[in-house]
Amino acid sequence: MPELARRLAIELQCAPHHRHQIPKKTSARKGKEKRRGLLVIHHASCVTLSFSSDSLSLQIGDTKTLSLTPSDTLQAETVVSFTYQIGNDILYTEEKKLILPLKAVVIPANTSKSVQFNVTANKAGNVYLGINSSSEELEDLEDQFVKIEIVHNSVLVIVNSVIGWIYFAAWSISFYPQVFENWRRKSVIGLNFDFLAYNITGFVAYGVFNVGLYWIKSVQDQYFEEHPRGINPVQLNDVIFTLHAVFVTLITIFQCCIYDRGNQRISNVCKLLLTLAWLFIGVSLVLSLTKVITWLRYLQFFSYVKLGVTLIKYIPQAYMNYRRKSTLGWSIGNVLLDFTGGSFSLLQMFFLAYNSDDWSSLFGDPTKFGLGAFSILFDILFIVQHYCLYRKNQDYLLIREERDVLLNKESSNLSVSNTYN
Repeated sequence: MPELARRLAIELQCAPHHRHQIPKKTSARKGKEKRRGLLVIHHASCVTLSFSSDSLSLQIGDTKTLSLTPSDTLQAETVVSFTYQIGNDILYTEEKKLILPLKAVVIPANTSKSVQFNVTANKAGNVYLGINSSSEELEDLEDQFVKIEIVHNSVLVIVNSVIGWIYFAAWSISFYPQVFENWRRKSVIGLNFDFLAYNITGFVAYGVFNVGLYWIKSVQDQYFEEHPRGINPVQLNDVIFTLHAVFVTLITIFQCCIYDRGNQRISNVCKLLLTLAWLFIGVSLVLSLTKVITWLRYLQFFSYVKLGVTLIKYIPQAYMNYRRKSTLGWSIGNVLLDFTGGSFSLLQMFFLAYNSDDWSSLFGDPTKFGLGAFSILFDILFIVQHYCLYRKNQDYLLIREERDVLLNKESSNLSVSNTYN
């Protein structure tokens, strides 16, 4: 009889949808109730288990201790086994042997104390350690997990962190040489306007995606519904970088309005492509408002626009340099810093793949890797154009430009002098 009462109490507390079956005519007292000869204990409640940490970093051969803690007292002895997730599959055995096998742990009855167990790294890789139990007292076990990252060498983790800051700084600073070049020359001749139009579109689209996924709670909830054990791919430095990029690009566009630009303008091809891109965003907005697609999917469409822009934005500038046989007006400092940032970014990706023995993170995401390599190839093309192909023409055009500036100044001074005379 006591065991039956305990099970009924757990059922009543842990399964709210059963409560409507309880007859309303019952004689209740504080803490207990008589119903059909059974003693129902109302203070019984469902219990959750939590790990002492939600992530763990290990080097091969390291051993660290984790613990499981019940949120409340368990009425019966409880056996908890472990699950392993690599990719999308959740298994009861860890086939890749990234960590040494873990035995089930036992939580004694009538206690809420933690139980400890050791995790020993065996091979490099990433695994999600979860829990499972047949106990009727436990709930939400699928929400409890630890992300375990095992690396070949912990020193490389520090190196990768330093590399990350290097390319973040290089990419952030890379916008300013062009701004300075425009200011120094008081001219934007040589800077392709299509490139600027693609750039501002790409950064605005990327900014909307980053801000939405980083700051909007409802969008984050939708993301974690699709990736229950994932982490937010957008970090604060992504948001800061994008907003900064939009700001500096707007400064460059403003310079195009106030400085000498010759007969340069945005091409019809560029206008058409950008119109199609924003039309796509507009239609997607309507689909989001009518709940045909989620807001998360809508933000992901912005990231697709950014990817498309990155594929084509350098082409107009490279062609313009070829047609003019000069890179005058196109800052080589911008190119060198972009090349530095891109190279260190790819280097970090290789180090991460090696250290975690996870080459799918490198070659399994061809978009990210391909775009990085694509940008570097264009940087190399610009470097060859500047230092090899058009170097002599560069010197000639620079002398001619300085001469024109001097003539314009003399003409301006003469005009002012004649006005006063």
